[in-house]
Amino acid sequence: MHKNSIQTAVAGVSGYAGMELARLLLHHPALKGRPPVFVGRDAESVRLADMHPQLGGYNGSSALLVEPFSWELLKDRGVDLLFLATPHEQSRRWVPEALDHGLRVVDLSGAWRLHAHEHRAIYAFHDHDAEQAEQIQSRSVYGLPELHRQSLRDAQLVANPGCYATSIILALKPLIASGWVDLDHGIICDSKSGVSGAGKAPTPTTHFMNAADNLSAYGVFGHRHMGEILEQLNLKEPQIIFTPHLLPIPRGILSTIYMNFREKKEHAEVEACFRNFYASSPMVRILNQLPQIQYSVHTNYCDIGFKLAKDGRRCIVVSCLDNLLKGAAGQATENMNLMYGWDEAEGLA
Repeated sequence: MHKNSIQTAVAGVSGYAGMELARLLLHHPALKGRPPVFVGRDAESVRLADMHPQLGGYNGSSALLVEPFSWELLKDRGVDLLFLATPHEQSRRWVPEALDHGLRVVDLSGAWRLHAHEHRAIYAFHDHDAEQAEQIQSRSVYGLPELHRQSLRDAQLVANPGCYATSIILALKPLIASGWVDLDHGIICDSKSGVSGAGKAPTPTTHFMNAADNLSAYGVFGHRHMGEILEQLNLKEPQIIFTPHLLPIPRGILSTIYMNFREKKEHAEVEACFRNFYASSPMVRILNQLPQIQYSVHTNYCDIGFKLAKDGRRCIVVSCLDNLLKGAAGQATENMNLMYGWDEAEGLA
């Protein structure tokens, strides 16, 4: 057993991100011998391997149960860290209780990502104790390791980023931080995601007959990840346009981002800007070609590449990641690693 092993629990293992998180935690070297406690909303226990047959046999997982959720159960099992792969509204209700019980939390929903009221309004949360919710929100750490590595180490509540937001923020942050981007000219983010990004519950849009052999835009000027992009990049809404699209593939995100620089740059300067910014970030790969979904899918890497026009001012950046891993469960595992002083990439490479 790892000398600093902890007891984890996962609520919401039935979904796509929850399943991936279960797989990662069952394989994680620091958790060997201490499989997660899996909890759900059903009144009866269910075998994990019956819910997800692909997880059967992973470090004794065939005997593991998804048990009815209760705070008493988590206390009796000695849980240190609770992962919430639950709907936004449920995470918003459960987190205050989890913190009251002395648990650390990594929340994969959008419940605690946004600090500005105007950005949070899209979720229409109704907090039982608004003052308490604001206090918790002020302590929440946005779980993007590449930007908030130090704060994550001591965090009690980590708000795991959205998948689209991760792909766009990582692609833009080095260039915006350098002061190179002409924000008055505006930035355009054209993003495309596989169907699993919409979650497991079927909808008319994600039904096979609609999604297959099709490509469609949605959430135009109203997607929930827009607030994260604005807050983390310190941008104003008129400075950036973000349009998501539904790709007829199971998983993966490709974001193509268009911008102008304030002054002429050379290719080597732009490459150095990315490589220097992410020199200590093991889960970001700067490629010498434009990324493709097939290179990053089923990995926890965010791949970034770019092309600079001959005028040295127009630049296109392409960012790819797996929406269920670097965009969800893999990033949640990264955050756990940082919270407990382990190598950031442990259990992910």
